[in-house]
Amino acid sequence: MTTTTFGVWTRRTAIAFALVGVGLTVSGCGYNTIPTLEEQAKARWSDVQNQYQRRADLIPNLVATVQGYAAQEKSVLTAVVEARAQATKVTVDASQLTDPDKLKAFQDAQNQLSGALGRLLAVTENYPDLKSNANFLALQSQLEGTENRIAVARRDYIDAVRAYNTALRTFPTVIWAKTAFSGNKPMAEFAANEGAQTPPQVKF
Repeated sequence: MTTTTFGVWTRRTAIAFALVGVGLTVSGCGYNTIPTLEEQAKARWSDVQNQYQRRADLIPNLVATVQGYAAQEKSVLTAVVEARAQATKVTVDASQLTDPDKLKAFQDAQNQLSGALGRLLAVTENYPDLKSNANFLALQSQLEGTENRIAVARRDYIDAVRAYNTALRTFPTVIWAKTAFSGNKPMAEFAANEGAQTPPQVKF
């Protein structure tokens, strides 16, 4: 190996080690934290949407079952159907999570549906035959389970958003937030009201 070749090899090796060192330094000082937390928050939002969709999918069968025993409760049944239609119409994709107005519209629509469902389930108290119907019991159980999963998914999303938003404002990640990720904005929190956090209950 000539001196020139050795010198070129040494410089290349030094550059390679320098790049590795820079990579380790960057990863160690929080560069990857912001995109990682952002993706986690988006994943948690997807969970929220999936659970609300699960609830929406249960409602047609629930309404049909109740209608079979309590057709005279037309206004309550209609309110549930209309609230479901509105709730499924209002959507928020991951790119809109920084818009608090979009998230509030989604939240309001889901809260309207929660209220309508609560009134529907309260009405069923007046129909003993309905309350003992196997199909209704199964649907009611699935709905309660889904409401619980919604509460968990919502809580996980709120936690993920808080972690992401905190990273945008605290050292050392705030340095990257002001430079490499200057386009990143804080995400809106899904802050449901007390009534919306309580799953509908049916007393047997």
